[in-house]
Amino acid sequence: MTPELHIAVTPGDPAGVGPDLVVQAAQQAWPFAWVVLGDPQTLGQRAAVLGLRLRLRQWDPGDPGEPSPPGELWVWPHPLERPAEPGHPDTAHVRNTLSALEHGVRACLDGAFQALVTGPLNKALINSAGIAFTGHTEYIAAITGGDPVMMLTAPGLRVALVTTHLPLARVSEAITRERLGRTLRVLDRNLRRRFGINAPRILVCGLNPHAGEQGHLGREEIEVIQPALEDAAADGMHVTGPVPADTAFTPERLRHCDVVLAMYHDQGLPVIKHLGFGRTVNVTLGLPIVRTSVDHGTAYALAGTGRAKPHSFEAALRLAAELAG
Repeated sequence: MTPELHIAVTPGDPAGVGPDLVVQAAQQAWPFAWVVLGDPQTLGQRAAVLGLRLRLRQWDPGDPGEPSPPGELWVWPHPLERPAEPGHPDTAHVRNTLSALEHGVRACLDGAFQALVTGPLNKALINSAGIAFTGHTEYIAAITGGDPVMMLTAPGLRVALVTTHLPLARVSEAITRERLGRTLRVLDRNLRRRFGINAPRILVCGLNPHAGEQGHLGREEIEVIQPALEDAAADGMHVTGPVPADTAFTPERLRHCDVVLAMYHDQGLPVIKHLGFGRTVNVTLGLPIVRTSVDHGTAYALAGTGRAKPHSFEAALRLAAELAG
């Protein structure tokens, strides 16, 4: 991590806790520069509500910048159409927040930033504003290309997903031999390149209870998952499974793997969030840029109260710097 490293930050929904986390994190010194793409008025007001000192420094594309001392923050202004009120989501803010996100992504592609850290957005709010949105991961991938794989990492555990923001009724049809194989390749490559693991050990969950019980509780393990794992093993990957998801996270199994690959969102994420909520970081693998995020949502009830904890955001900043550096 050096002063030459620049990280873009989008605080997310301005009515949520994203601005709180940014302002709180700015109270300490960081060994690299990070720039917030957001509304200066919102950041200043949130600092005042929280009783925190904050000096905003305007950043312009092409500005080299440098690490800020405690209480100072670089801002690339993206003004809102109307003021944000903590805890009160407003569809009028949607286009601004997505514009800031897109500018951050494209600035990373252009080399102005070496990584992107994103604050929480409200998917329902964005869709209610008439914009189809399934999540940061998919939105960023539509701009950058690549094969995105969502992975959450906490002290002692990594969990990746084959499918992300899908209704449960659509999960089975979405898990194909090709998709699973692609996910395994992205995982293996990124754990080697980004995380420095020479021979990643991937533990793969089954889809059905008891991993299908030899076909009596579903045949996806036999017809889709096992063949994909055999393909991966033939390519030199270290894969184990499919194992029943209810025993995948036992200490004995975790001792022998570097990441657990779950088939769908709520199969794997409850476990890692129970283990390390507030310290967990969401990492999008398989993109041409480094992107990390917090492990929680907008938490409107905490916005502007001083009760929101910045630990996940700070962990996301640190991890982004490590992966980019």
